[in-house]
Amino acid sequence: MNLDAVRTFLAVVDLGHFHEAAVDLAITQQAVSKRVAALEKELGVRLLTRAPGGARPTIDGQAFLPHARALLEAEERAAASVRPGRRALRVDVIGRRLAPAALLRAFHRARPDVELDVVTLYDAEAALAALGTGVIDASFRAVTRPAHRLPDGIRATRVLDEPLQLLTGPGHELAAARTVAPAALAGRRIWMPGNTAGTEWAQFYDELAAAFGLTIDVVGPHFGTEPLVDALADSAELATFVGEGTHLLWPASYDLRRIGLSEPVPLYPHSLIWHADNPHPALALLRDHLAAAASRHPGAGAGRGSGTWTPDWAR
Repeated sequence: MNLDAVRTFLAVVDLGHFHEAAVDLAITQQAVSKRVAALEKELGVRLLTRAPGGARPTIDGQAFLPHARALLEAEERAAASVRPGRRALRVDVIGRRLAPAALLRAFHRARPDVELDVVTLYDAEAALAALGTGVIDASFRAVTRPAHRLPDGIRATRVLDEPLQLLTGPGHELAAARTVAPAALAGRRIWMPGNTAGTEWAQFYDELAAAFGLTIDVVGPHFGTEPLVDALADSAELATFVGEGTHLLWPASYDLRRIGLSEPVPLYPHSLIWHADNPHPALALLRDHLAAAASRHPGAGAGRGSGTWTPDWAR
């Protein structure tokens, strides 16, 4: 059904005259008559009668009237659902328990008026594709390419350099250590079954392993975080890497240990990625919030100092 014709019919009913409807819609009176006639032809009934005092809806017009209003209300709701500033800001995070999700929660606390739609895409390539097509508005990811090799219109800025920690069970040889140097982990079993080849996080850990002579074991199905911590709790050999901002829960009886890495501190580089043409007003608010947070905590961004390590592509 032609919604312009429906809108014209309602204008005539509400204003009572064809010429006043024409003025209100900024079209000619002839166009008003043609739209109403086309709608009547489509429905097979007369909707309006003309009289010296103006136009009035027929019995069929009166029956159609509430449905006509409902059609235009549905049109407005449909448009509002995707109109920038009216729909939720859709943001991709690598995982809901990882540090970028905490950054997004902090933004939500600061701006509870901004509605968020949080999604978790698979990897950075999926996020870049979704940004290009407008499926998402922003993404928190490690960016392994230089800026000139990003897709057209894609922008990225570093928002968090997250220190890594070693996670072990209480029986592990390093369980009592306060810190450990990455090079001291050479020859030990670092188990990361979720370190899927081809992802940005796998590229990070591959370069970390190469830099410090580590062996990262990816053998075995990845059933998620809970089975991983179950295995660590019962093992004197297994350990894994986690980010300082990763939020993990386990039973108190597991007595797992989070051990800081130092000399140097490996940093996982998180960036905010967006498309330059994205008009959503809340995107600018998110970017401003992250920039302000970085200025308050200058160590959170790139370049923490000589006592840290990041891959070549993050320097």
